[in-house]
Amino acid sequence: MSVQFGTGNFDGRPVDPEYLARAQELLARYGPDGCASYSENGASILYCAFHTTKESRQERQPIHLASGAALTWDGRLDNRAEFIGLLCGLSADSPDAVIVAAAYERWGAHCFARLAGDWALAIWNPQDRFLILAKDATGTRHLYYCSEPERVTWSTILDPLVLLTAKTFALEEEYIAGWLGMFPATRLTPYAGILSVPPACFVRLAKGRKAVTKYWDFDPGKRISYRRDPDYEEHFRWVFREAVRRRLRSDSPVVAELSGGMDSSSIVCMADAIIAEGVTETPRLDTLSYYDDSEPNWNERPYFTKVEEQRGRAGCRVDIARRDECELSRNFSALPGSRRPSEIIKQIACYLESLGARVVLSGRGGDEFLGGVPAPAPELADLLAGARWGLLARQLKRWALQKRKPWWYLAWETTRAFLPAPLVSLPESRGAQNWLTPRFAKRNRTALMGYRTRWRFFGPRPSFQENVSTVETLRRQISCLPAMCDPLSEARYPYLDRDLLEFLFAIPREQLVRPGERRSLMRRALGAIVPEEILNRKRKAFATRTPVVAALANWTKLLHADACVALRLLGVVNESAFSQAIGKARFGQGVPIVPLARAVEIETWLRTLRSLQPLAMGSKQRAAERDAPLGVEGEKLLS
Repeated sequence: MSVQFGTGNFDGRPVDPEYLARAQELLARYGPDGCASYSENGASILYCAFHTTKESRQERQPIHLASGAALTWDGRLDNRAEFIGLLCGLSADSPDAVIVAAAYERWGAHCFARLAGDWALAIWNPQDRFLILAKDATGTRHLYYCSEPERVTWSTILDPLVLLTAKTFALEEEYIAGWLGMFPATRLTPYAGILSVPPACFVRLAKGRKAVTKYWDFDPGKRISYRRDPDYEEHFRWVFREAVRRRLRSDSPVVAELSGGMDSSSIVCMADAIIAEGVTETPRLDTLSYYDDSEPNWNERPYFTKVEEQRGRAGCRVDIARRDECELSRNFSALPGSRRPSEIIKQIACYLESLGARVVLSGRGGDEFLGGVPAPAPELADLLAGARWGLLARQLKRWALQKRKPWWYLAWETTRAFLPAPLVSLPESRGAQNWLTPRFAKRNRTALMGYRTRWRFFGPRPSFQENVSTVETLRRQISCLPAMCDPLSEARYPYLDRDLLEFLFAIPREQLVRPGERRSLMRRALGAIVPEEILNRKRKAFATRTPVVAALANWTKLLHADACVALRLLGVVNESAFSQAIGKARFGQGVPIVPLARAVEIETWLRTLRSLQPLAMGSKQRAAERDAPLGVEGEKLLS
């Protein structure tokens, strides 16, 4: 995952060389394969390479376009062959960046919708002095920018935008609220004034002007309908195989996370089949498994061992039972939740280094889109919106028997998803907690509720609406992940492949989940590829309790004699109510512990900022503008 950084002065003034040198120093550890620069007509751009394919090693970025613009690209282009066949002057060995540059020269910003893969790009036009920033449909790459009246600065790493500026930033309140809820909106960063390019969008920035344009979205009218189940299974095997094959494109060994669940196991088994056919670039696939024998409900070792037995070799097994004590980091972290290097991370880094691996495959997204949670509501809602009363009655009966709940209860659960948010009570873990201050909770209700949207009777099918909402949640989750520098690697997500998602969104919901058949399509389609013990296992427990309880157990040590000083000063939490909630959670008294653990993460991160003093939090001017968000006292936080 290469990194790019740039700054452009709209008035044509040259960029300070010392400023550029400091930026390169911050970026160097993310680009061990060399850095290159561009300077022309008031703009300077840095590109630090981290190569993962043989084609990328031929790149020379930034690329100078015939139109005079400069382009930097970080990513993997999955439909290379399509562009090579359409554009002149390209060959099978052409680097992705060169292909994208040719596509932009021919079609302009209209080419973005045609770029399949994981990517982020920046295009600076020195003649007209405007900047275009764009990201892929899923948002697997970061791309941040800070626009001022006379200058714009952008980077795929957040650190230089925060640390190298001459001004101070206020905390973005909605980001904090989103972190305490599900995840913050993809356009936000923790810092007011620094924004992120949303997925499937491009941003055009010029002096005094900014436009955010969505260039692609899922098609609600696309339907795939077959007469027989085997046809759906064959189609799924093909698109899933392509999703995995695309992410095996690497000239070094690839490591796949193997948890023992169906998602990661299916990726590993499919990857083995593809490599055995000799149709992929990577020479080898290895696995990385985590286990914790102290967790009574998380016994993964027997399951990932089954996959290892089928492969004929064991992978790296990491015991995560030992956890670092909660303490303040001595290093700056631009995002909350960024961990300092631990013994576990060092073990993983040593493993990747010993293999020479630069790519890690993740099963993120499989549970959400392939029926990991057997919820009948989307299917029943489709029948309700389509006025298919007879089939709705039959399916209500089947699901009621399987769920062991009255049919009218399932009917109500389906109907309530169409109601406006103020009329629906959310689970306690999704709403505002009673330890938040009322003013903070009121101002940020939408973010604290996870940006929940209701289904609509008219328009796209409710199941399609639910899928799009789930995609947005995963986009927000990925936007919170820090760049992987410890160890330095590139994360790839087969289940977030655009073609795979389009297929899953276009088929009938009953193909994915049926009464008593969780992950129905996946089990039927992969029976000859994945070990039977994996396909027939009960739903894997979501093992979050141990790390969460560990974080709460260390709360007193973390805060010493104080209690949530940073969050109290910012007007986020009520100190006494928060302390009571922590005490109840530590003794298992039924308090939602995930929001509390997230608050601990925020507090730890804020205290790190306070100790390092890289920026001032809050301002009287901002407080006056937004009804004192984060509290006027917040300006004292880092002083």
